[in-house]
Amino acid sequence: MQALSRRLVQRPLAGEASIYSSSSLRSLYGVSNHLNGTDNRRYSSSLATKGVGHLARKGTGGRSSVSGIVATVFGATGFLGRYLVQQLAKMGSQVLVPFRGSEDSPRHLKLMGDLGQVVPMKFDPRDEDSIKAVMAKANVVINLIGREYETRNFSFEDANHHIAEKLALVAKEHGGIMRYIQVSCLGASASSPSRMLRAKAAAEEAVLNALPEATVMRPATMIGTEDRILNPWSMFVKKYGFLPLIGGGTTKFQPVYVVDVAAAIVAALKDDGSSMGKTYELGGPDVFTTQELAEIMYDMIREWPRYVKLPFPIAKAMAAPRDFMVNKVPFPLPSPQIFNLDQINALTTDTLVSDKALKFQDLDLVPHKLKGYPVEFLIQYRKGGPNFGSTVSEKIPTDFYP
Repeated sequence: MQALSRRLVQRPLAGEASIYSSSSLRSLYGVSNHLNGTDNRRYSSSLATKGVGHLARKGTGGRSSVSGIVATVFGATGFLGRYLVQQLAKMGSQVLVPFRGSEDSPRHLKLMGDLGQVVPMKFDPRDEDSIKAVMAKANVVINLIGREYETRNFSFEDANHHIAEKLALVAKEHGGIMRYIQVSCLGASASSPSRMLRAKAAAEEAVLNALPEATVMRPATMIGTEDRILNPWSMFVKKYGFLPLIGGGTTKFQPVYVVDVAAAIVAALKDDGSSMGKTYELGGPDVFTTQELAEIMYDMIREWPRYVKLPFPIAKAMAAPRDFMVNKVPFPLPSPQIFNLDQINALTTDTLVSDKALKFQDLDLVPHKLKGYPVEFLIQYRKGGPNFGSTVSEKIPTDFYP
């Protein structure tokens, strides 16, 4: 009985409950709040919270944690998208994946995050209500949508400019979007000979007009397992035995590893807001001519380099029929690979990172060199399999020996 009375005396009254609240006990005894991450950067949210309220977050930062990021990634089913979704999902972000094609299109992305964290959502880029639906729960929007060739349904301006403008306007109306990232292209300019690059420049202007604090990323030509430059080149070489060098192969550019571009986008989300309203030019560490990049490709697939140098007028004449017919036939035309008229126009000028531009280093990143692992996927094109191919002696022309 005495023990029971002692327990009753020690129990606080209802009015005194706040004195013994969990926060008070933590402050008295120095208990770490390991769920909410208030005292340890390891557990803090990776989302810059400039001008926003509380974020629900917990965990150590892995895929089963909650980072506080709910990101709608438009264009996630494309080349860059899969690498970006993987990096977002592995740190505990929820990723909403709008798609407009088959339900199989985003299937591979669901495996990149914890159960229920990667959510495919059907949408129509021309329907504002469906755009609002996929943005409704998001606090981050990333636009990767773009196309380097025209189709019957989407022109360069539709795919690269008008959709981006509509997304920015909907995000502005949403009111709860904390970060907006627009992925453009290196070389985007209103004076570019390429229609795609002109459309990308118009999209940048439209997005920044609607959301002045948006971040613009301008990646150079991206290299990776599913890329649209080394893969088509290798397939062309395996089929025809040579590679056409458009413009003689002298155009200079700075190809970049796709994983580095995805890392740059995530780094912008994780900073303190310093990247907001800025434009970054993301080029690789080395400058290559078209022929020098082709040499790397040939070396990896173990074939002797054989080229046919095509002047720009001839290359444009070979590529022109598709552009002329794309809107004049009642059926879709094949996607251009080597002979893409707009890309041929873009090759008439060098595409390099400008000296005064913000680069990877401004996001505390160092891009990979292109030789080695970033192009190792090309071993699939070796004659006889990945471990075979032409030997060094076979590469040396017969007239080399005296």
